[in-house]
Amino acid sequence: MKADMQTYIKQCEICQRAKGENTKPSGLLQPLPIPTRPWSSISMDFIEGLPKSSQYSVIMVVVDRFTKYAHFIPVSHPYSATKIANLFSQNVMKLHGLPDNIISDRDPTFTSKFWGKLFQTQGVKLLMSTAYHPQTDGQTEATNKTLEGYLRCYVGDNLKGWSNWLTMVEYCYNTSYHSSLKSTPFEATYGYPPPSLTDYIPGSTKNQAAEEHLQHRTEQIEEIKHNLARAQERQKKQADKGRKETQFKEG
Repeated sequence: MKADMQTYIKQCEICQRAKGENTKPSGLLQPLPIPTRPWSSISMDFIEGLPKSSQYSVIMVVVDRFTKYAHFIPVSHPYSATKIANLFSQNVMKLHGLPDNIISDRDPTFTSKFWGKLFQTQGVKLLMSTAYHPQTDGQTEATNKTLEGYLRCYVGDNLKGWSNWLTMVEYCYNTSYHSSLKSTPFEATYGYPPPSLTDYIPGSTKNQAAEEHLQHRTEQIEEIKHNLARAQERQKKQADKGRKETQFKEG
């Protein structure tokens, strides 16, 4: 009787449709192929729901899967596929050329006929994640999480000022050490370490506007570096909750 009941339940159509599975996900992880060169395979995503800052309320995140180099592009809402294509040309294509493929989720912009035809005619493959599987675009999702983390840290009470930080955030992100690369995205892209910005010594210029600009830049860099370290420390703390430290004896 027990075997008959188990068989009946397994074949119940309503149960198959409505009940969730308590088993591990089926199938092993299938990693995406490693790109053969910088900017041949990129991933794209949007960070939405941000407070309006200088007419912007969205960040378009573009990440090179090979070097991890990223571009953070502010976007005003509402936006269309045509507008995003123009921003892509102005901020990515003019610097790195067209990629072989673009990985993204199924945002209406990426599923539009205009977007598909535009890149199809230029020989670019559009690879989109399947429903309920955001890990397909895990590279950009991870970058989004990092970006959101330290944006949240240093905007403080000035929530509407986040767009003023994006330029320095992008610079600091791309010149920070990545454990997966064993180098910085800047060095992986250009082949040499990022040139350091000279620390500004207050009072070394007599021009008041230059003094204020350089002083502000120095303060921004220091604060962003500090918050990058805080974000990494917080992520490590969360990851270590599911791990344990192990000591091995020689031999």
